[in-house]
Amino acid sequence: TQIGLGYLPLVLIAIARPALTWAAIAVILIGYWLTFAVYPLPSNDFDYAAVGVNADWRHLQDGFAAHWNKNSNLAWRVDTWFLNLFPVEQPFTHNRGGYSTLSFIPTLATMLLGLIAGRWLRDSESAKLTLRRFAIAAVVGWAVGYTLDATGICPNVKRIWTPSWVLVSGGWCFFVLGLLHAVCDVAGYRRWAFLFIVFGMNSIVAYVMEWFMLDFVHENLDRHFGEDWAVSLVGPIYEPLLVGSMILLVVWLILLWMHKHRIYVKI
Repeated sequence: TQIGLGYLPLVLIAIARPALTWAAIAVILIGYWLTFAVYPLPSNDFDYAAVGVNADWRHLQDGFAAHWNKNSNLAWRVDTWFLNLFPVEQPFTHNRGGYSTLSFIPTLATMLLGLIAGRWLRDSESAKLTLRRFAIAAVVGWAVGYTLDATGICPNVKRIWTPSWVLVSGGWCFFVLGLLHAVCDVAGYRRWAFLFIVFGMNSIVAYVMEWFMLDFVHENLDRHFGEDWAVSLVGPIYEPLLVGSMILLVVWLILLWMHKHRIYVKI
């Protein structure tokens, strides 16, 4: 939903002047932060339990940072109005994970950072310039994002995609992409990356498969080896890791077959 709702404005901004991309990111991040900041703080007697937040929820913030508390912020309030406009069996009161519809707005800023990264890779005059840009973007994203979080001006909250999270996660993406660009494209060490190429060439398929392969593979493994086969092998702590690895292997083998037959799903 976050990607889907943001895709149309992303395309419209992409076909405009490149300078508009940076301006759009600034407007989105500052404007989204400001709307949360001016929304009233939850009262001292706010019933967090009624919106799915336990009394011992350790991430509840005090002071100014409380503007972004789970299921008491602006995005939560919009959802309690918007989602109840549709026919529902019972009134919507909260999302258990704290996710919200409005998160597509700051997610658009993340998508625009990806657009910028793609332009740098495509249009840069030299690899050295590209790597310098990635390094600067990473450092700036980290510095601003972590500072906003540490000072309580804007906490890093992935589930509602706060502006500081856009900057911090964007910084890490620029760093990793720059590192991979240096290793794979500049230095030419690519053979090691074949495992990831199989995923990357059909990333949409991999993303969609995760939603239905998880239960499908898990049920078939339980059917053939018994419900407790993973626990008996590695114990309850590492059971999710083992099962997840098996599911990942099945997905990768399917993607490998598609790759060998040059079957690619793209937008």
